[in-house]
Amino acid sequence: MIKIIALRELKSLFLSPLAWTMLAITQLILCYQFLSQLETYLQIQAKLSVLEDSPGITDLVIAPLLGGAAILLLLIVPLLTMRLISEEQKNQTLPLLFSAPVSMTEIILGKYFGILAFLIILIAMISLMPLSLLLGTAIDLGQLAAAILGLFLLLASFTAAGLYISTLSRQPAIAAVSSFGLLLFLWIINWASSTNAAQIEGRNVLVWFSLLNHFEPLLKGVFSSADIAYYMLFICLFLVLGIRRLERLRLPH
Repeated sequence: MIKIIALRELKSLFLSPLAWTMLAITQLILCYQFLSQLETYLQIQAKLSVLEDSPGITDLVIAPLLGGAAILLLLIVPLLTMRLISEEQKNQTLPLLFSAPVSMTEIILGKYFGILAFLIILIAMISLMPLSLLLGTAIDLGQLAAAILGLFLLLASFTAAGLYISTLSRQPAIAAVSSFGLLLFLWIINWASSTNAAQIEGRNVLVWFSLLNHFEPLLKGVFSSADIAYYMLFICLFLVLGIRRLERLRLPH
């Protein structure tokens, strides 16, 4: 049933203009960024060649491209997840879904994997830009693989949080704004940290909870099991919260 629900969600996305619009906007913006950074790199390439340990095209073009993709999708993912449960509540079709022979876990996972499949397609399309550089130069494939993995885990986390927020409201617009607010807070939470020695412990806690803090090492090609564990725990936490919330909606007190 999870597969059926996921395919239904993916199909409904592509039957609406939303998915096509998101794909087009994302590709246009990132393509412009990619070409601009590539042009800048070509202009300074001669100067970089005389420097020791100078950054290569992977650091100056590919990493900023995927970093920009993460920021752009921070805005887009809440628009994709806002309708998952909120729209069912708004249209009063949730009782029909509950009456089907499926568990709350299957409903949540099905809707989650449906959006995740769309985002995998989006990541694949974005990845074609840096991979096209292989036609004319060498790139750090290890760093590229780590950065793409980081982007995937980041978007999977965005989706899990957005899905949970969607269970909390009957209005998709409110769910979208709330999801964006939560994700933005978790993105910049480490900015509030202080260098004051007396606040080092609190700063470390803020840094650990930051989505950005665990994405940046992967973007640089640094693979850490701690970063992977953070994203897996984040995803599992919000999926479990979503399942429990759906259970409460099914059996209101």
